[in-house]
Amino acid sequence: MEGFGVHTSMWTMNWDREGAERAVAGALEYGVDFIEIPMLRPSEIDTAHTAALLEKSGLRAICSLGLPEQYWASVNPEGAIEYLQLAIDKTKACGAEALSGVTFGGIGQRTGTTPTQGEYDNIAKVLDASSRYAKSVDLLFGIEPVNRYENHLINTGWQARDMIERVGSDNIFIHLDTYHMNIEEKGAGNGILDARDYLKYIHLSESDRGTPGEGTCDWDEIFATLKAIDFKGGLAMESFINMPPEVGFGLAVWRPVAESHDEVMSKGLPFLRNKAAQYRLI
Repeated sequence: MEGFGVHTSMWTMNWDREGAERAVAGALEYGVDFIEIPMLRPSEIDTAHTAALLEKSGLRAICSLGLPEQYWASVNPEGAIEYLQLAIDKTKACGAEALSGVTFGGIGQRTGTTPTQGEYDNIAKVLDASSRYAKSVDLLFGIEPVNRYENHLINTGWQARDMIERVGSDNIFIHLDTYHMNIEEKGAGNGILDARDYLKYIHLSESDRGTPGEGTCDWDEIFATLKAIDFKGGLAMESFINMPPEVGFGLAVWRPVAESHDEVMSKGLPFLRNKAAQYRLI
């Protein structure tokens, strides 16, 4: 999962044959090292088609998801384990290297109260079983802290770290996201330092999820801290341009964050690459 990549939401969130082909072509046009594939509906993914696209293009891949409400880990751990095993199988069949995202819960999941010990117990059970299953098929398994408005359970680097250490798995990594960190961390650098022992992947997303370099994220702090910890993982630009209703609702994306994916790719991607080069991360 090393190098510079892009979340394919830039072109599509529906990973059908047409969307997959459009996203792979777009990623190749901009010369990225890998893509992140959204698994909104794992059972519907044509894995043979995706695997062939990746092999032909030479792109590497990671898959990501948030759990559907009926499979939220905190309230239905057995269902979550079953759903994640399906997603892991699909990830493997696609030829990707890892499954990550909000694997501990849902995007838009909130109870309106403080998380309970029972919720965390259930999440630990799910992460333990899922990370072990992923390891059995030679995949890595990640967890992505997200902001309090999207999920009430794991919001910061230190919470993700503590959950991994509670589970005790050697196959769970932390997947940070600068958009969420800009809301939740006491400085993005502190979040990176808290997660450092398990950090293998990071979403580079602007404060409004729009074009990197045109918001309030402190990119010098982010890249300087990544360099300070000798970060070797995946750097993935993420900006949500094409949102189906079920995802837009969970993310609270109500208006366009940029004029087009071309604007984000032509402005944001060079900006991030230049920052990564400046701090000798690529």
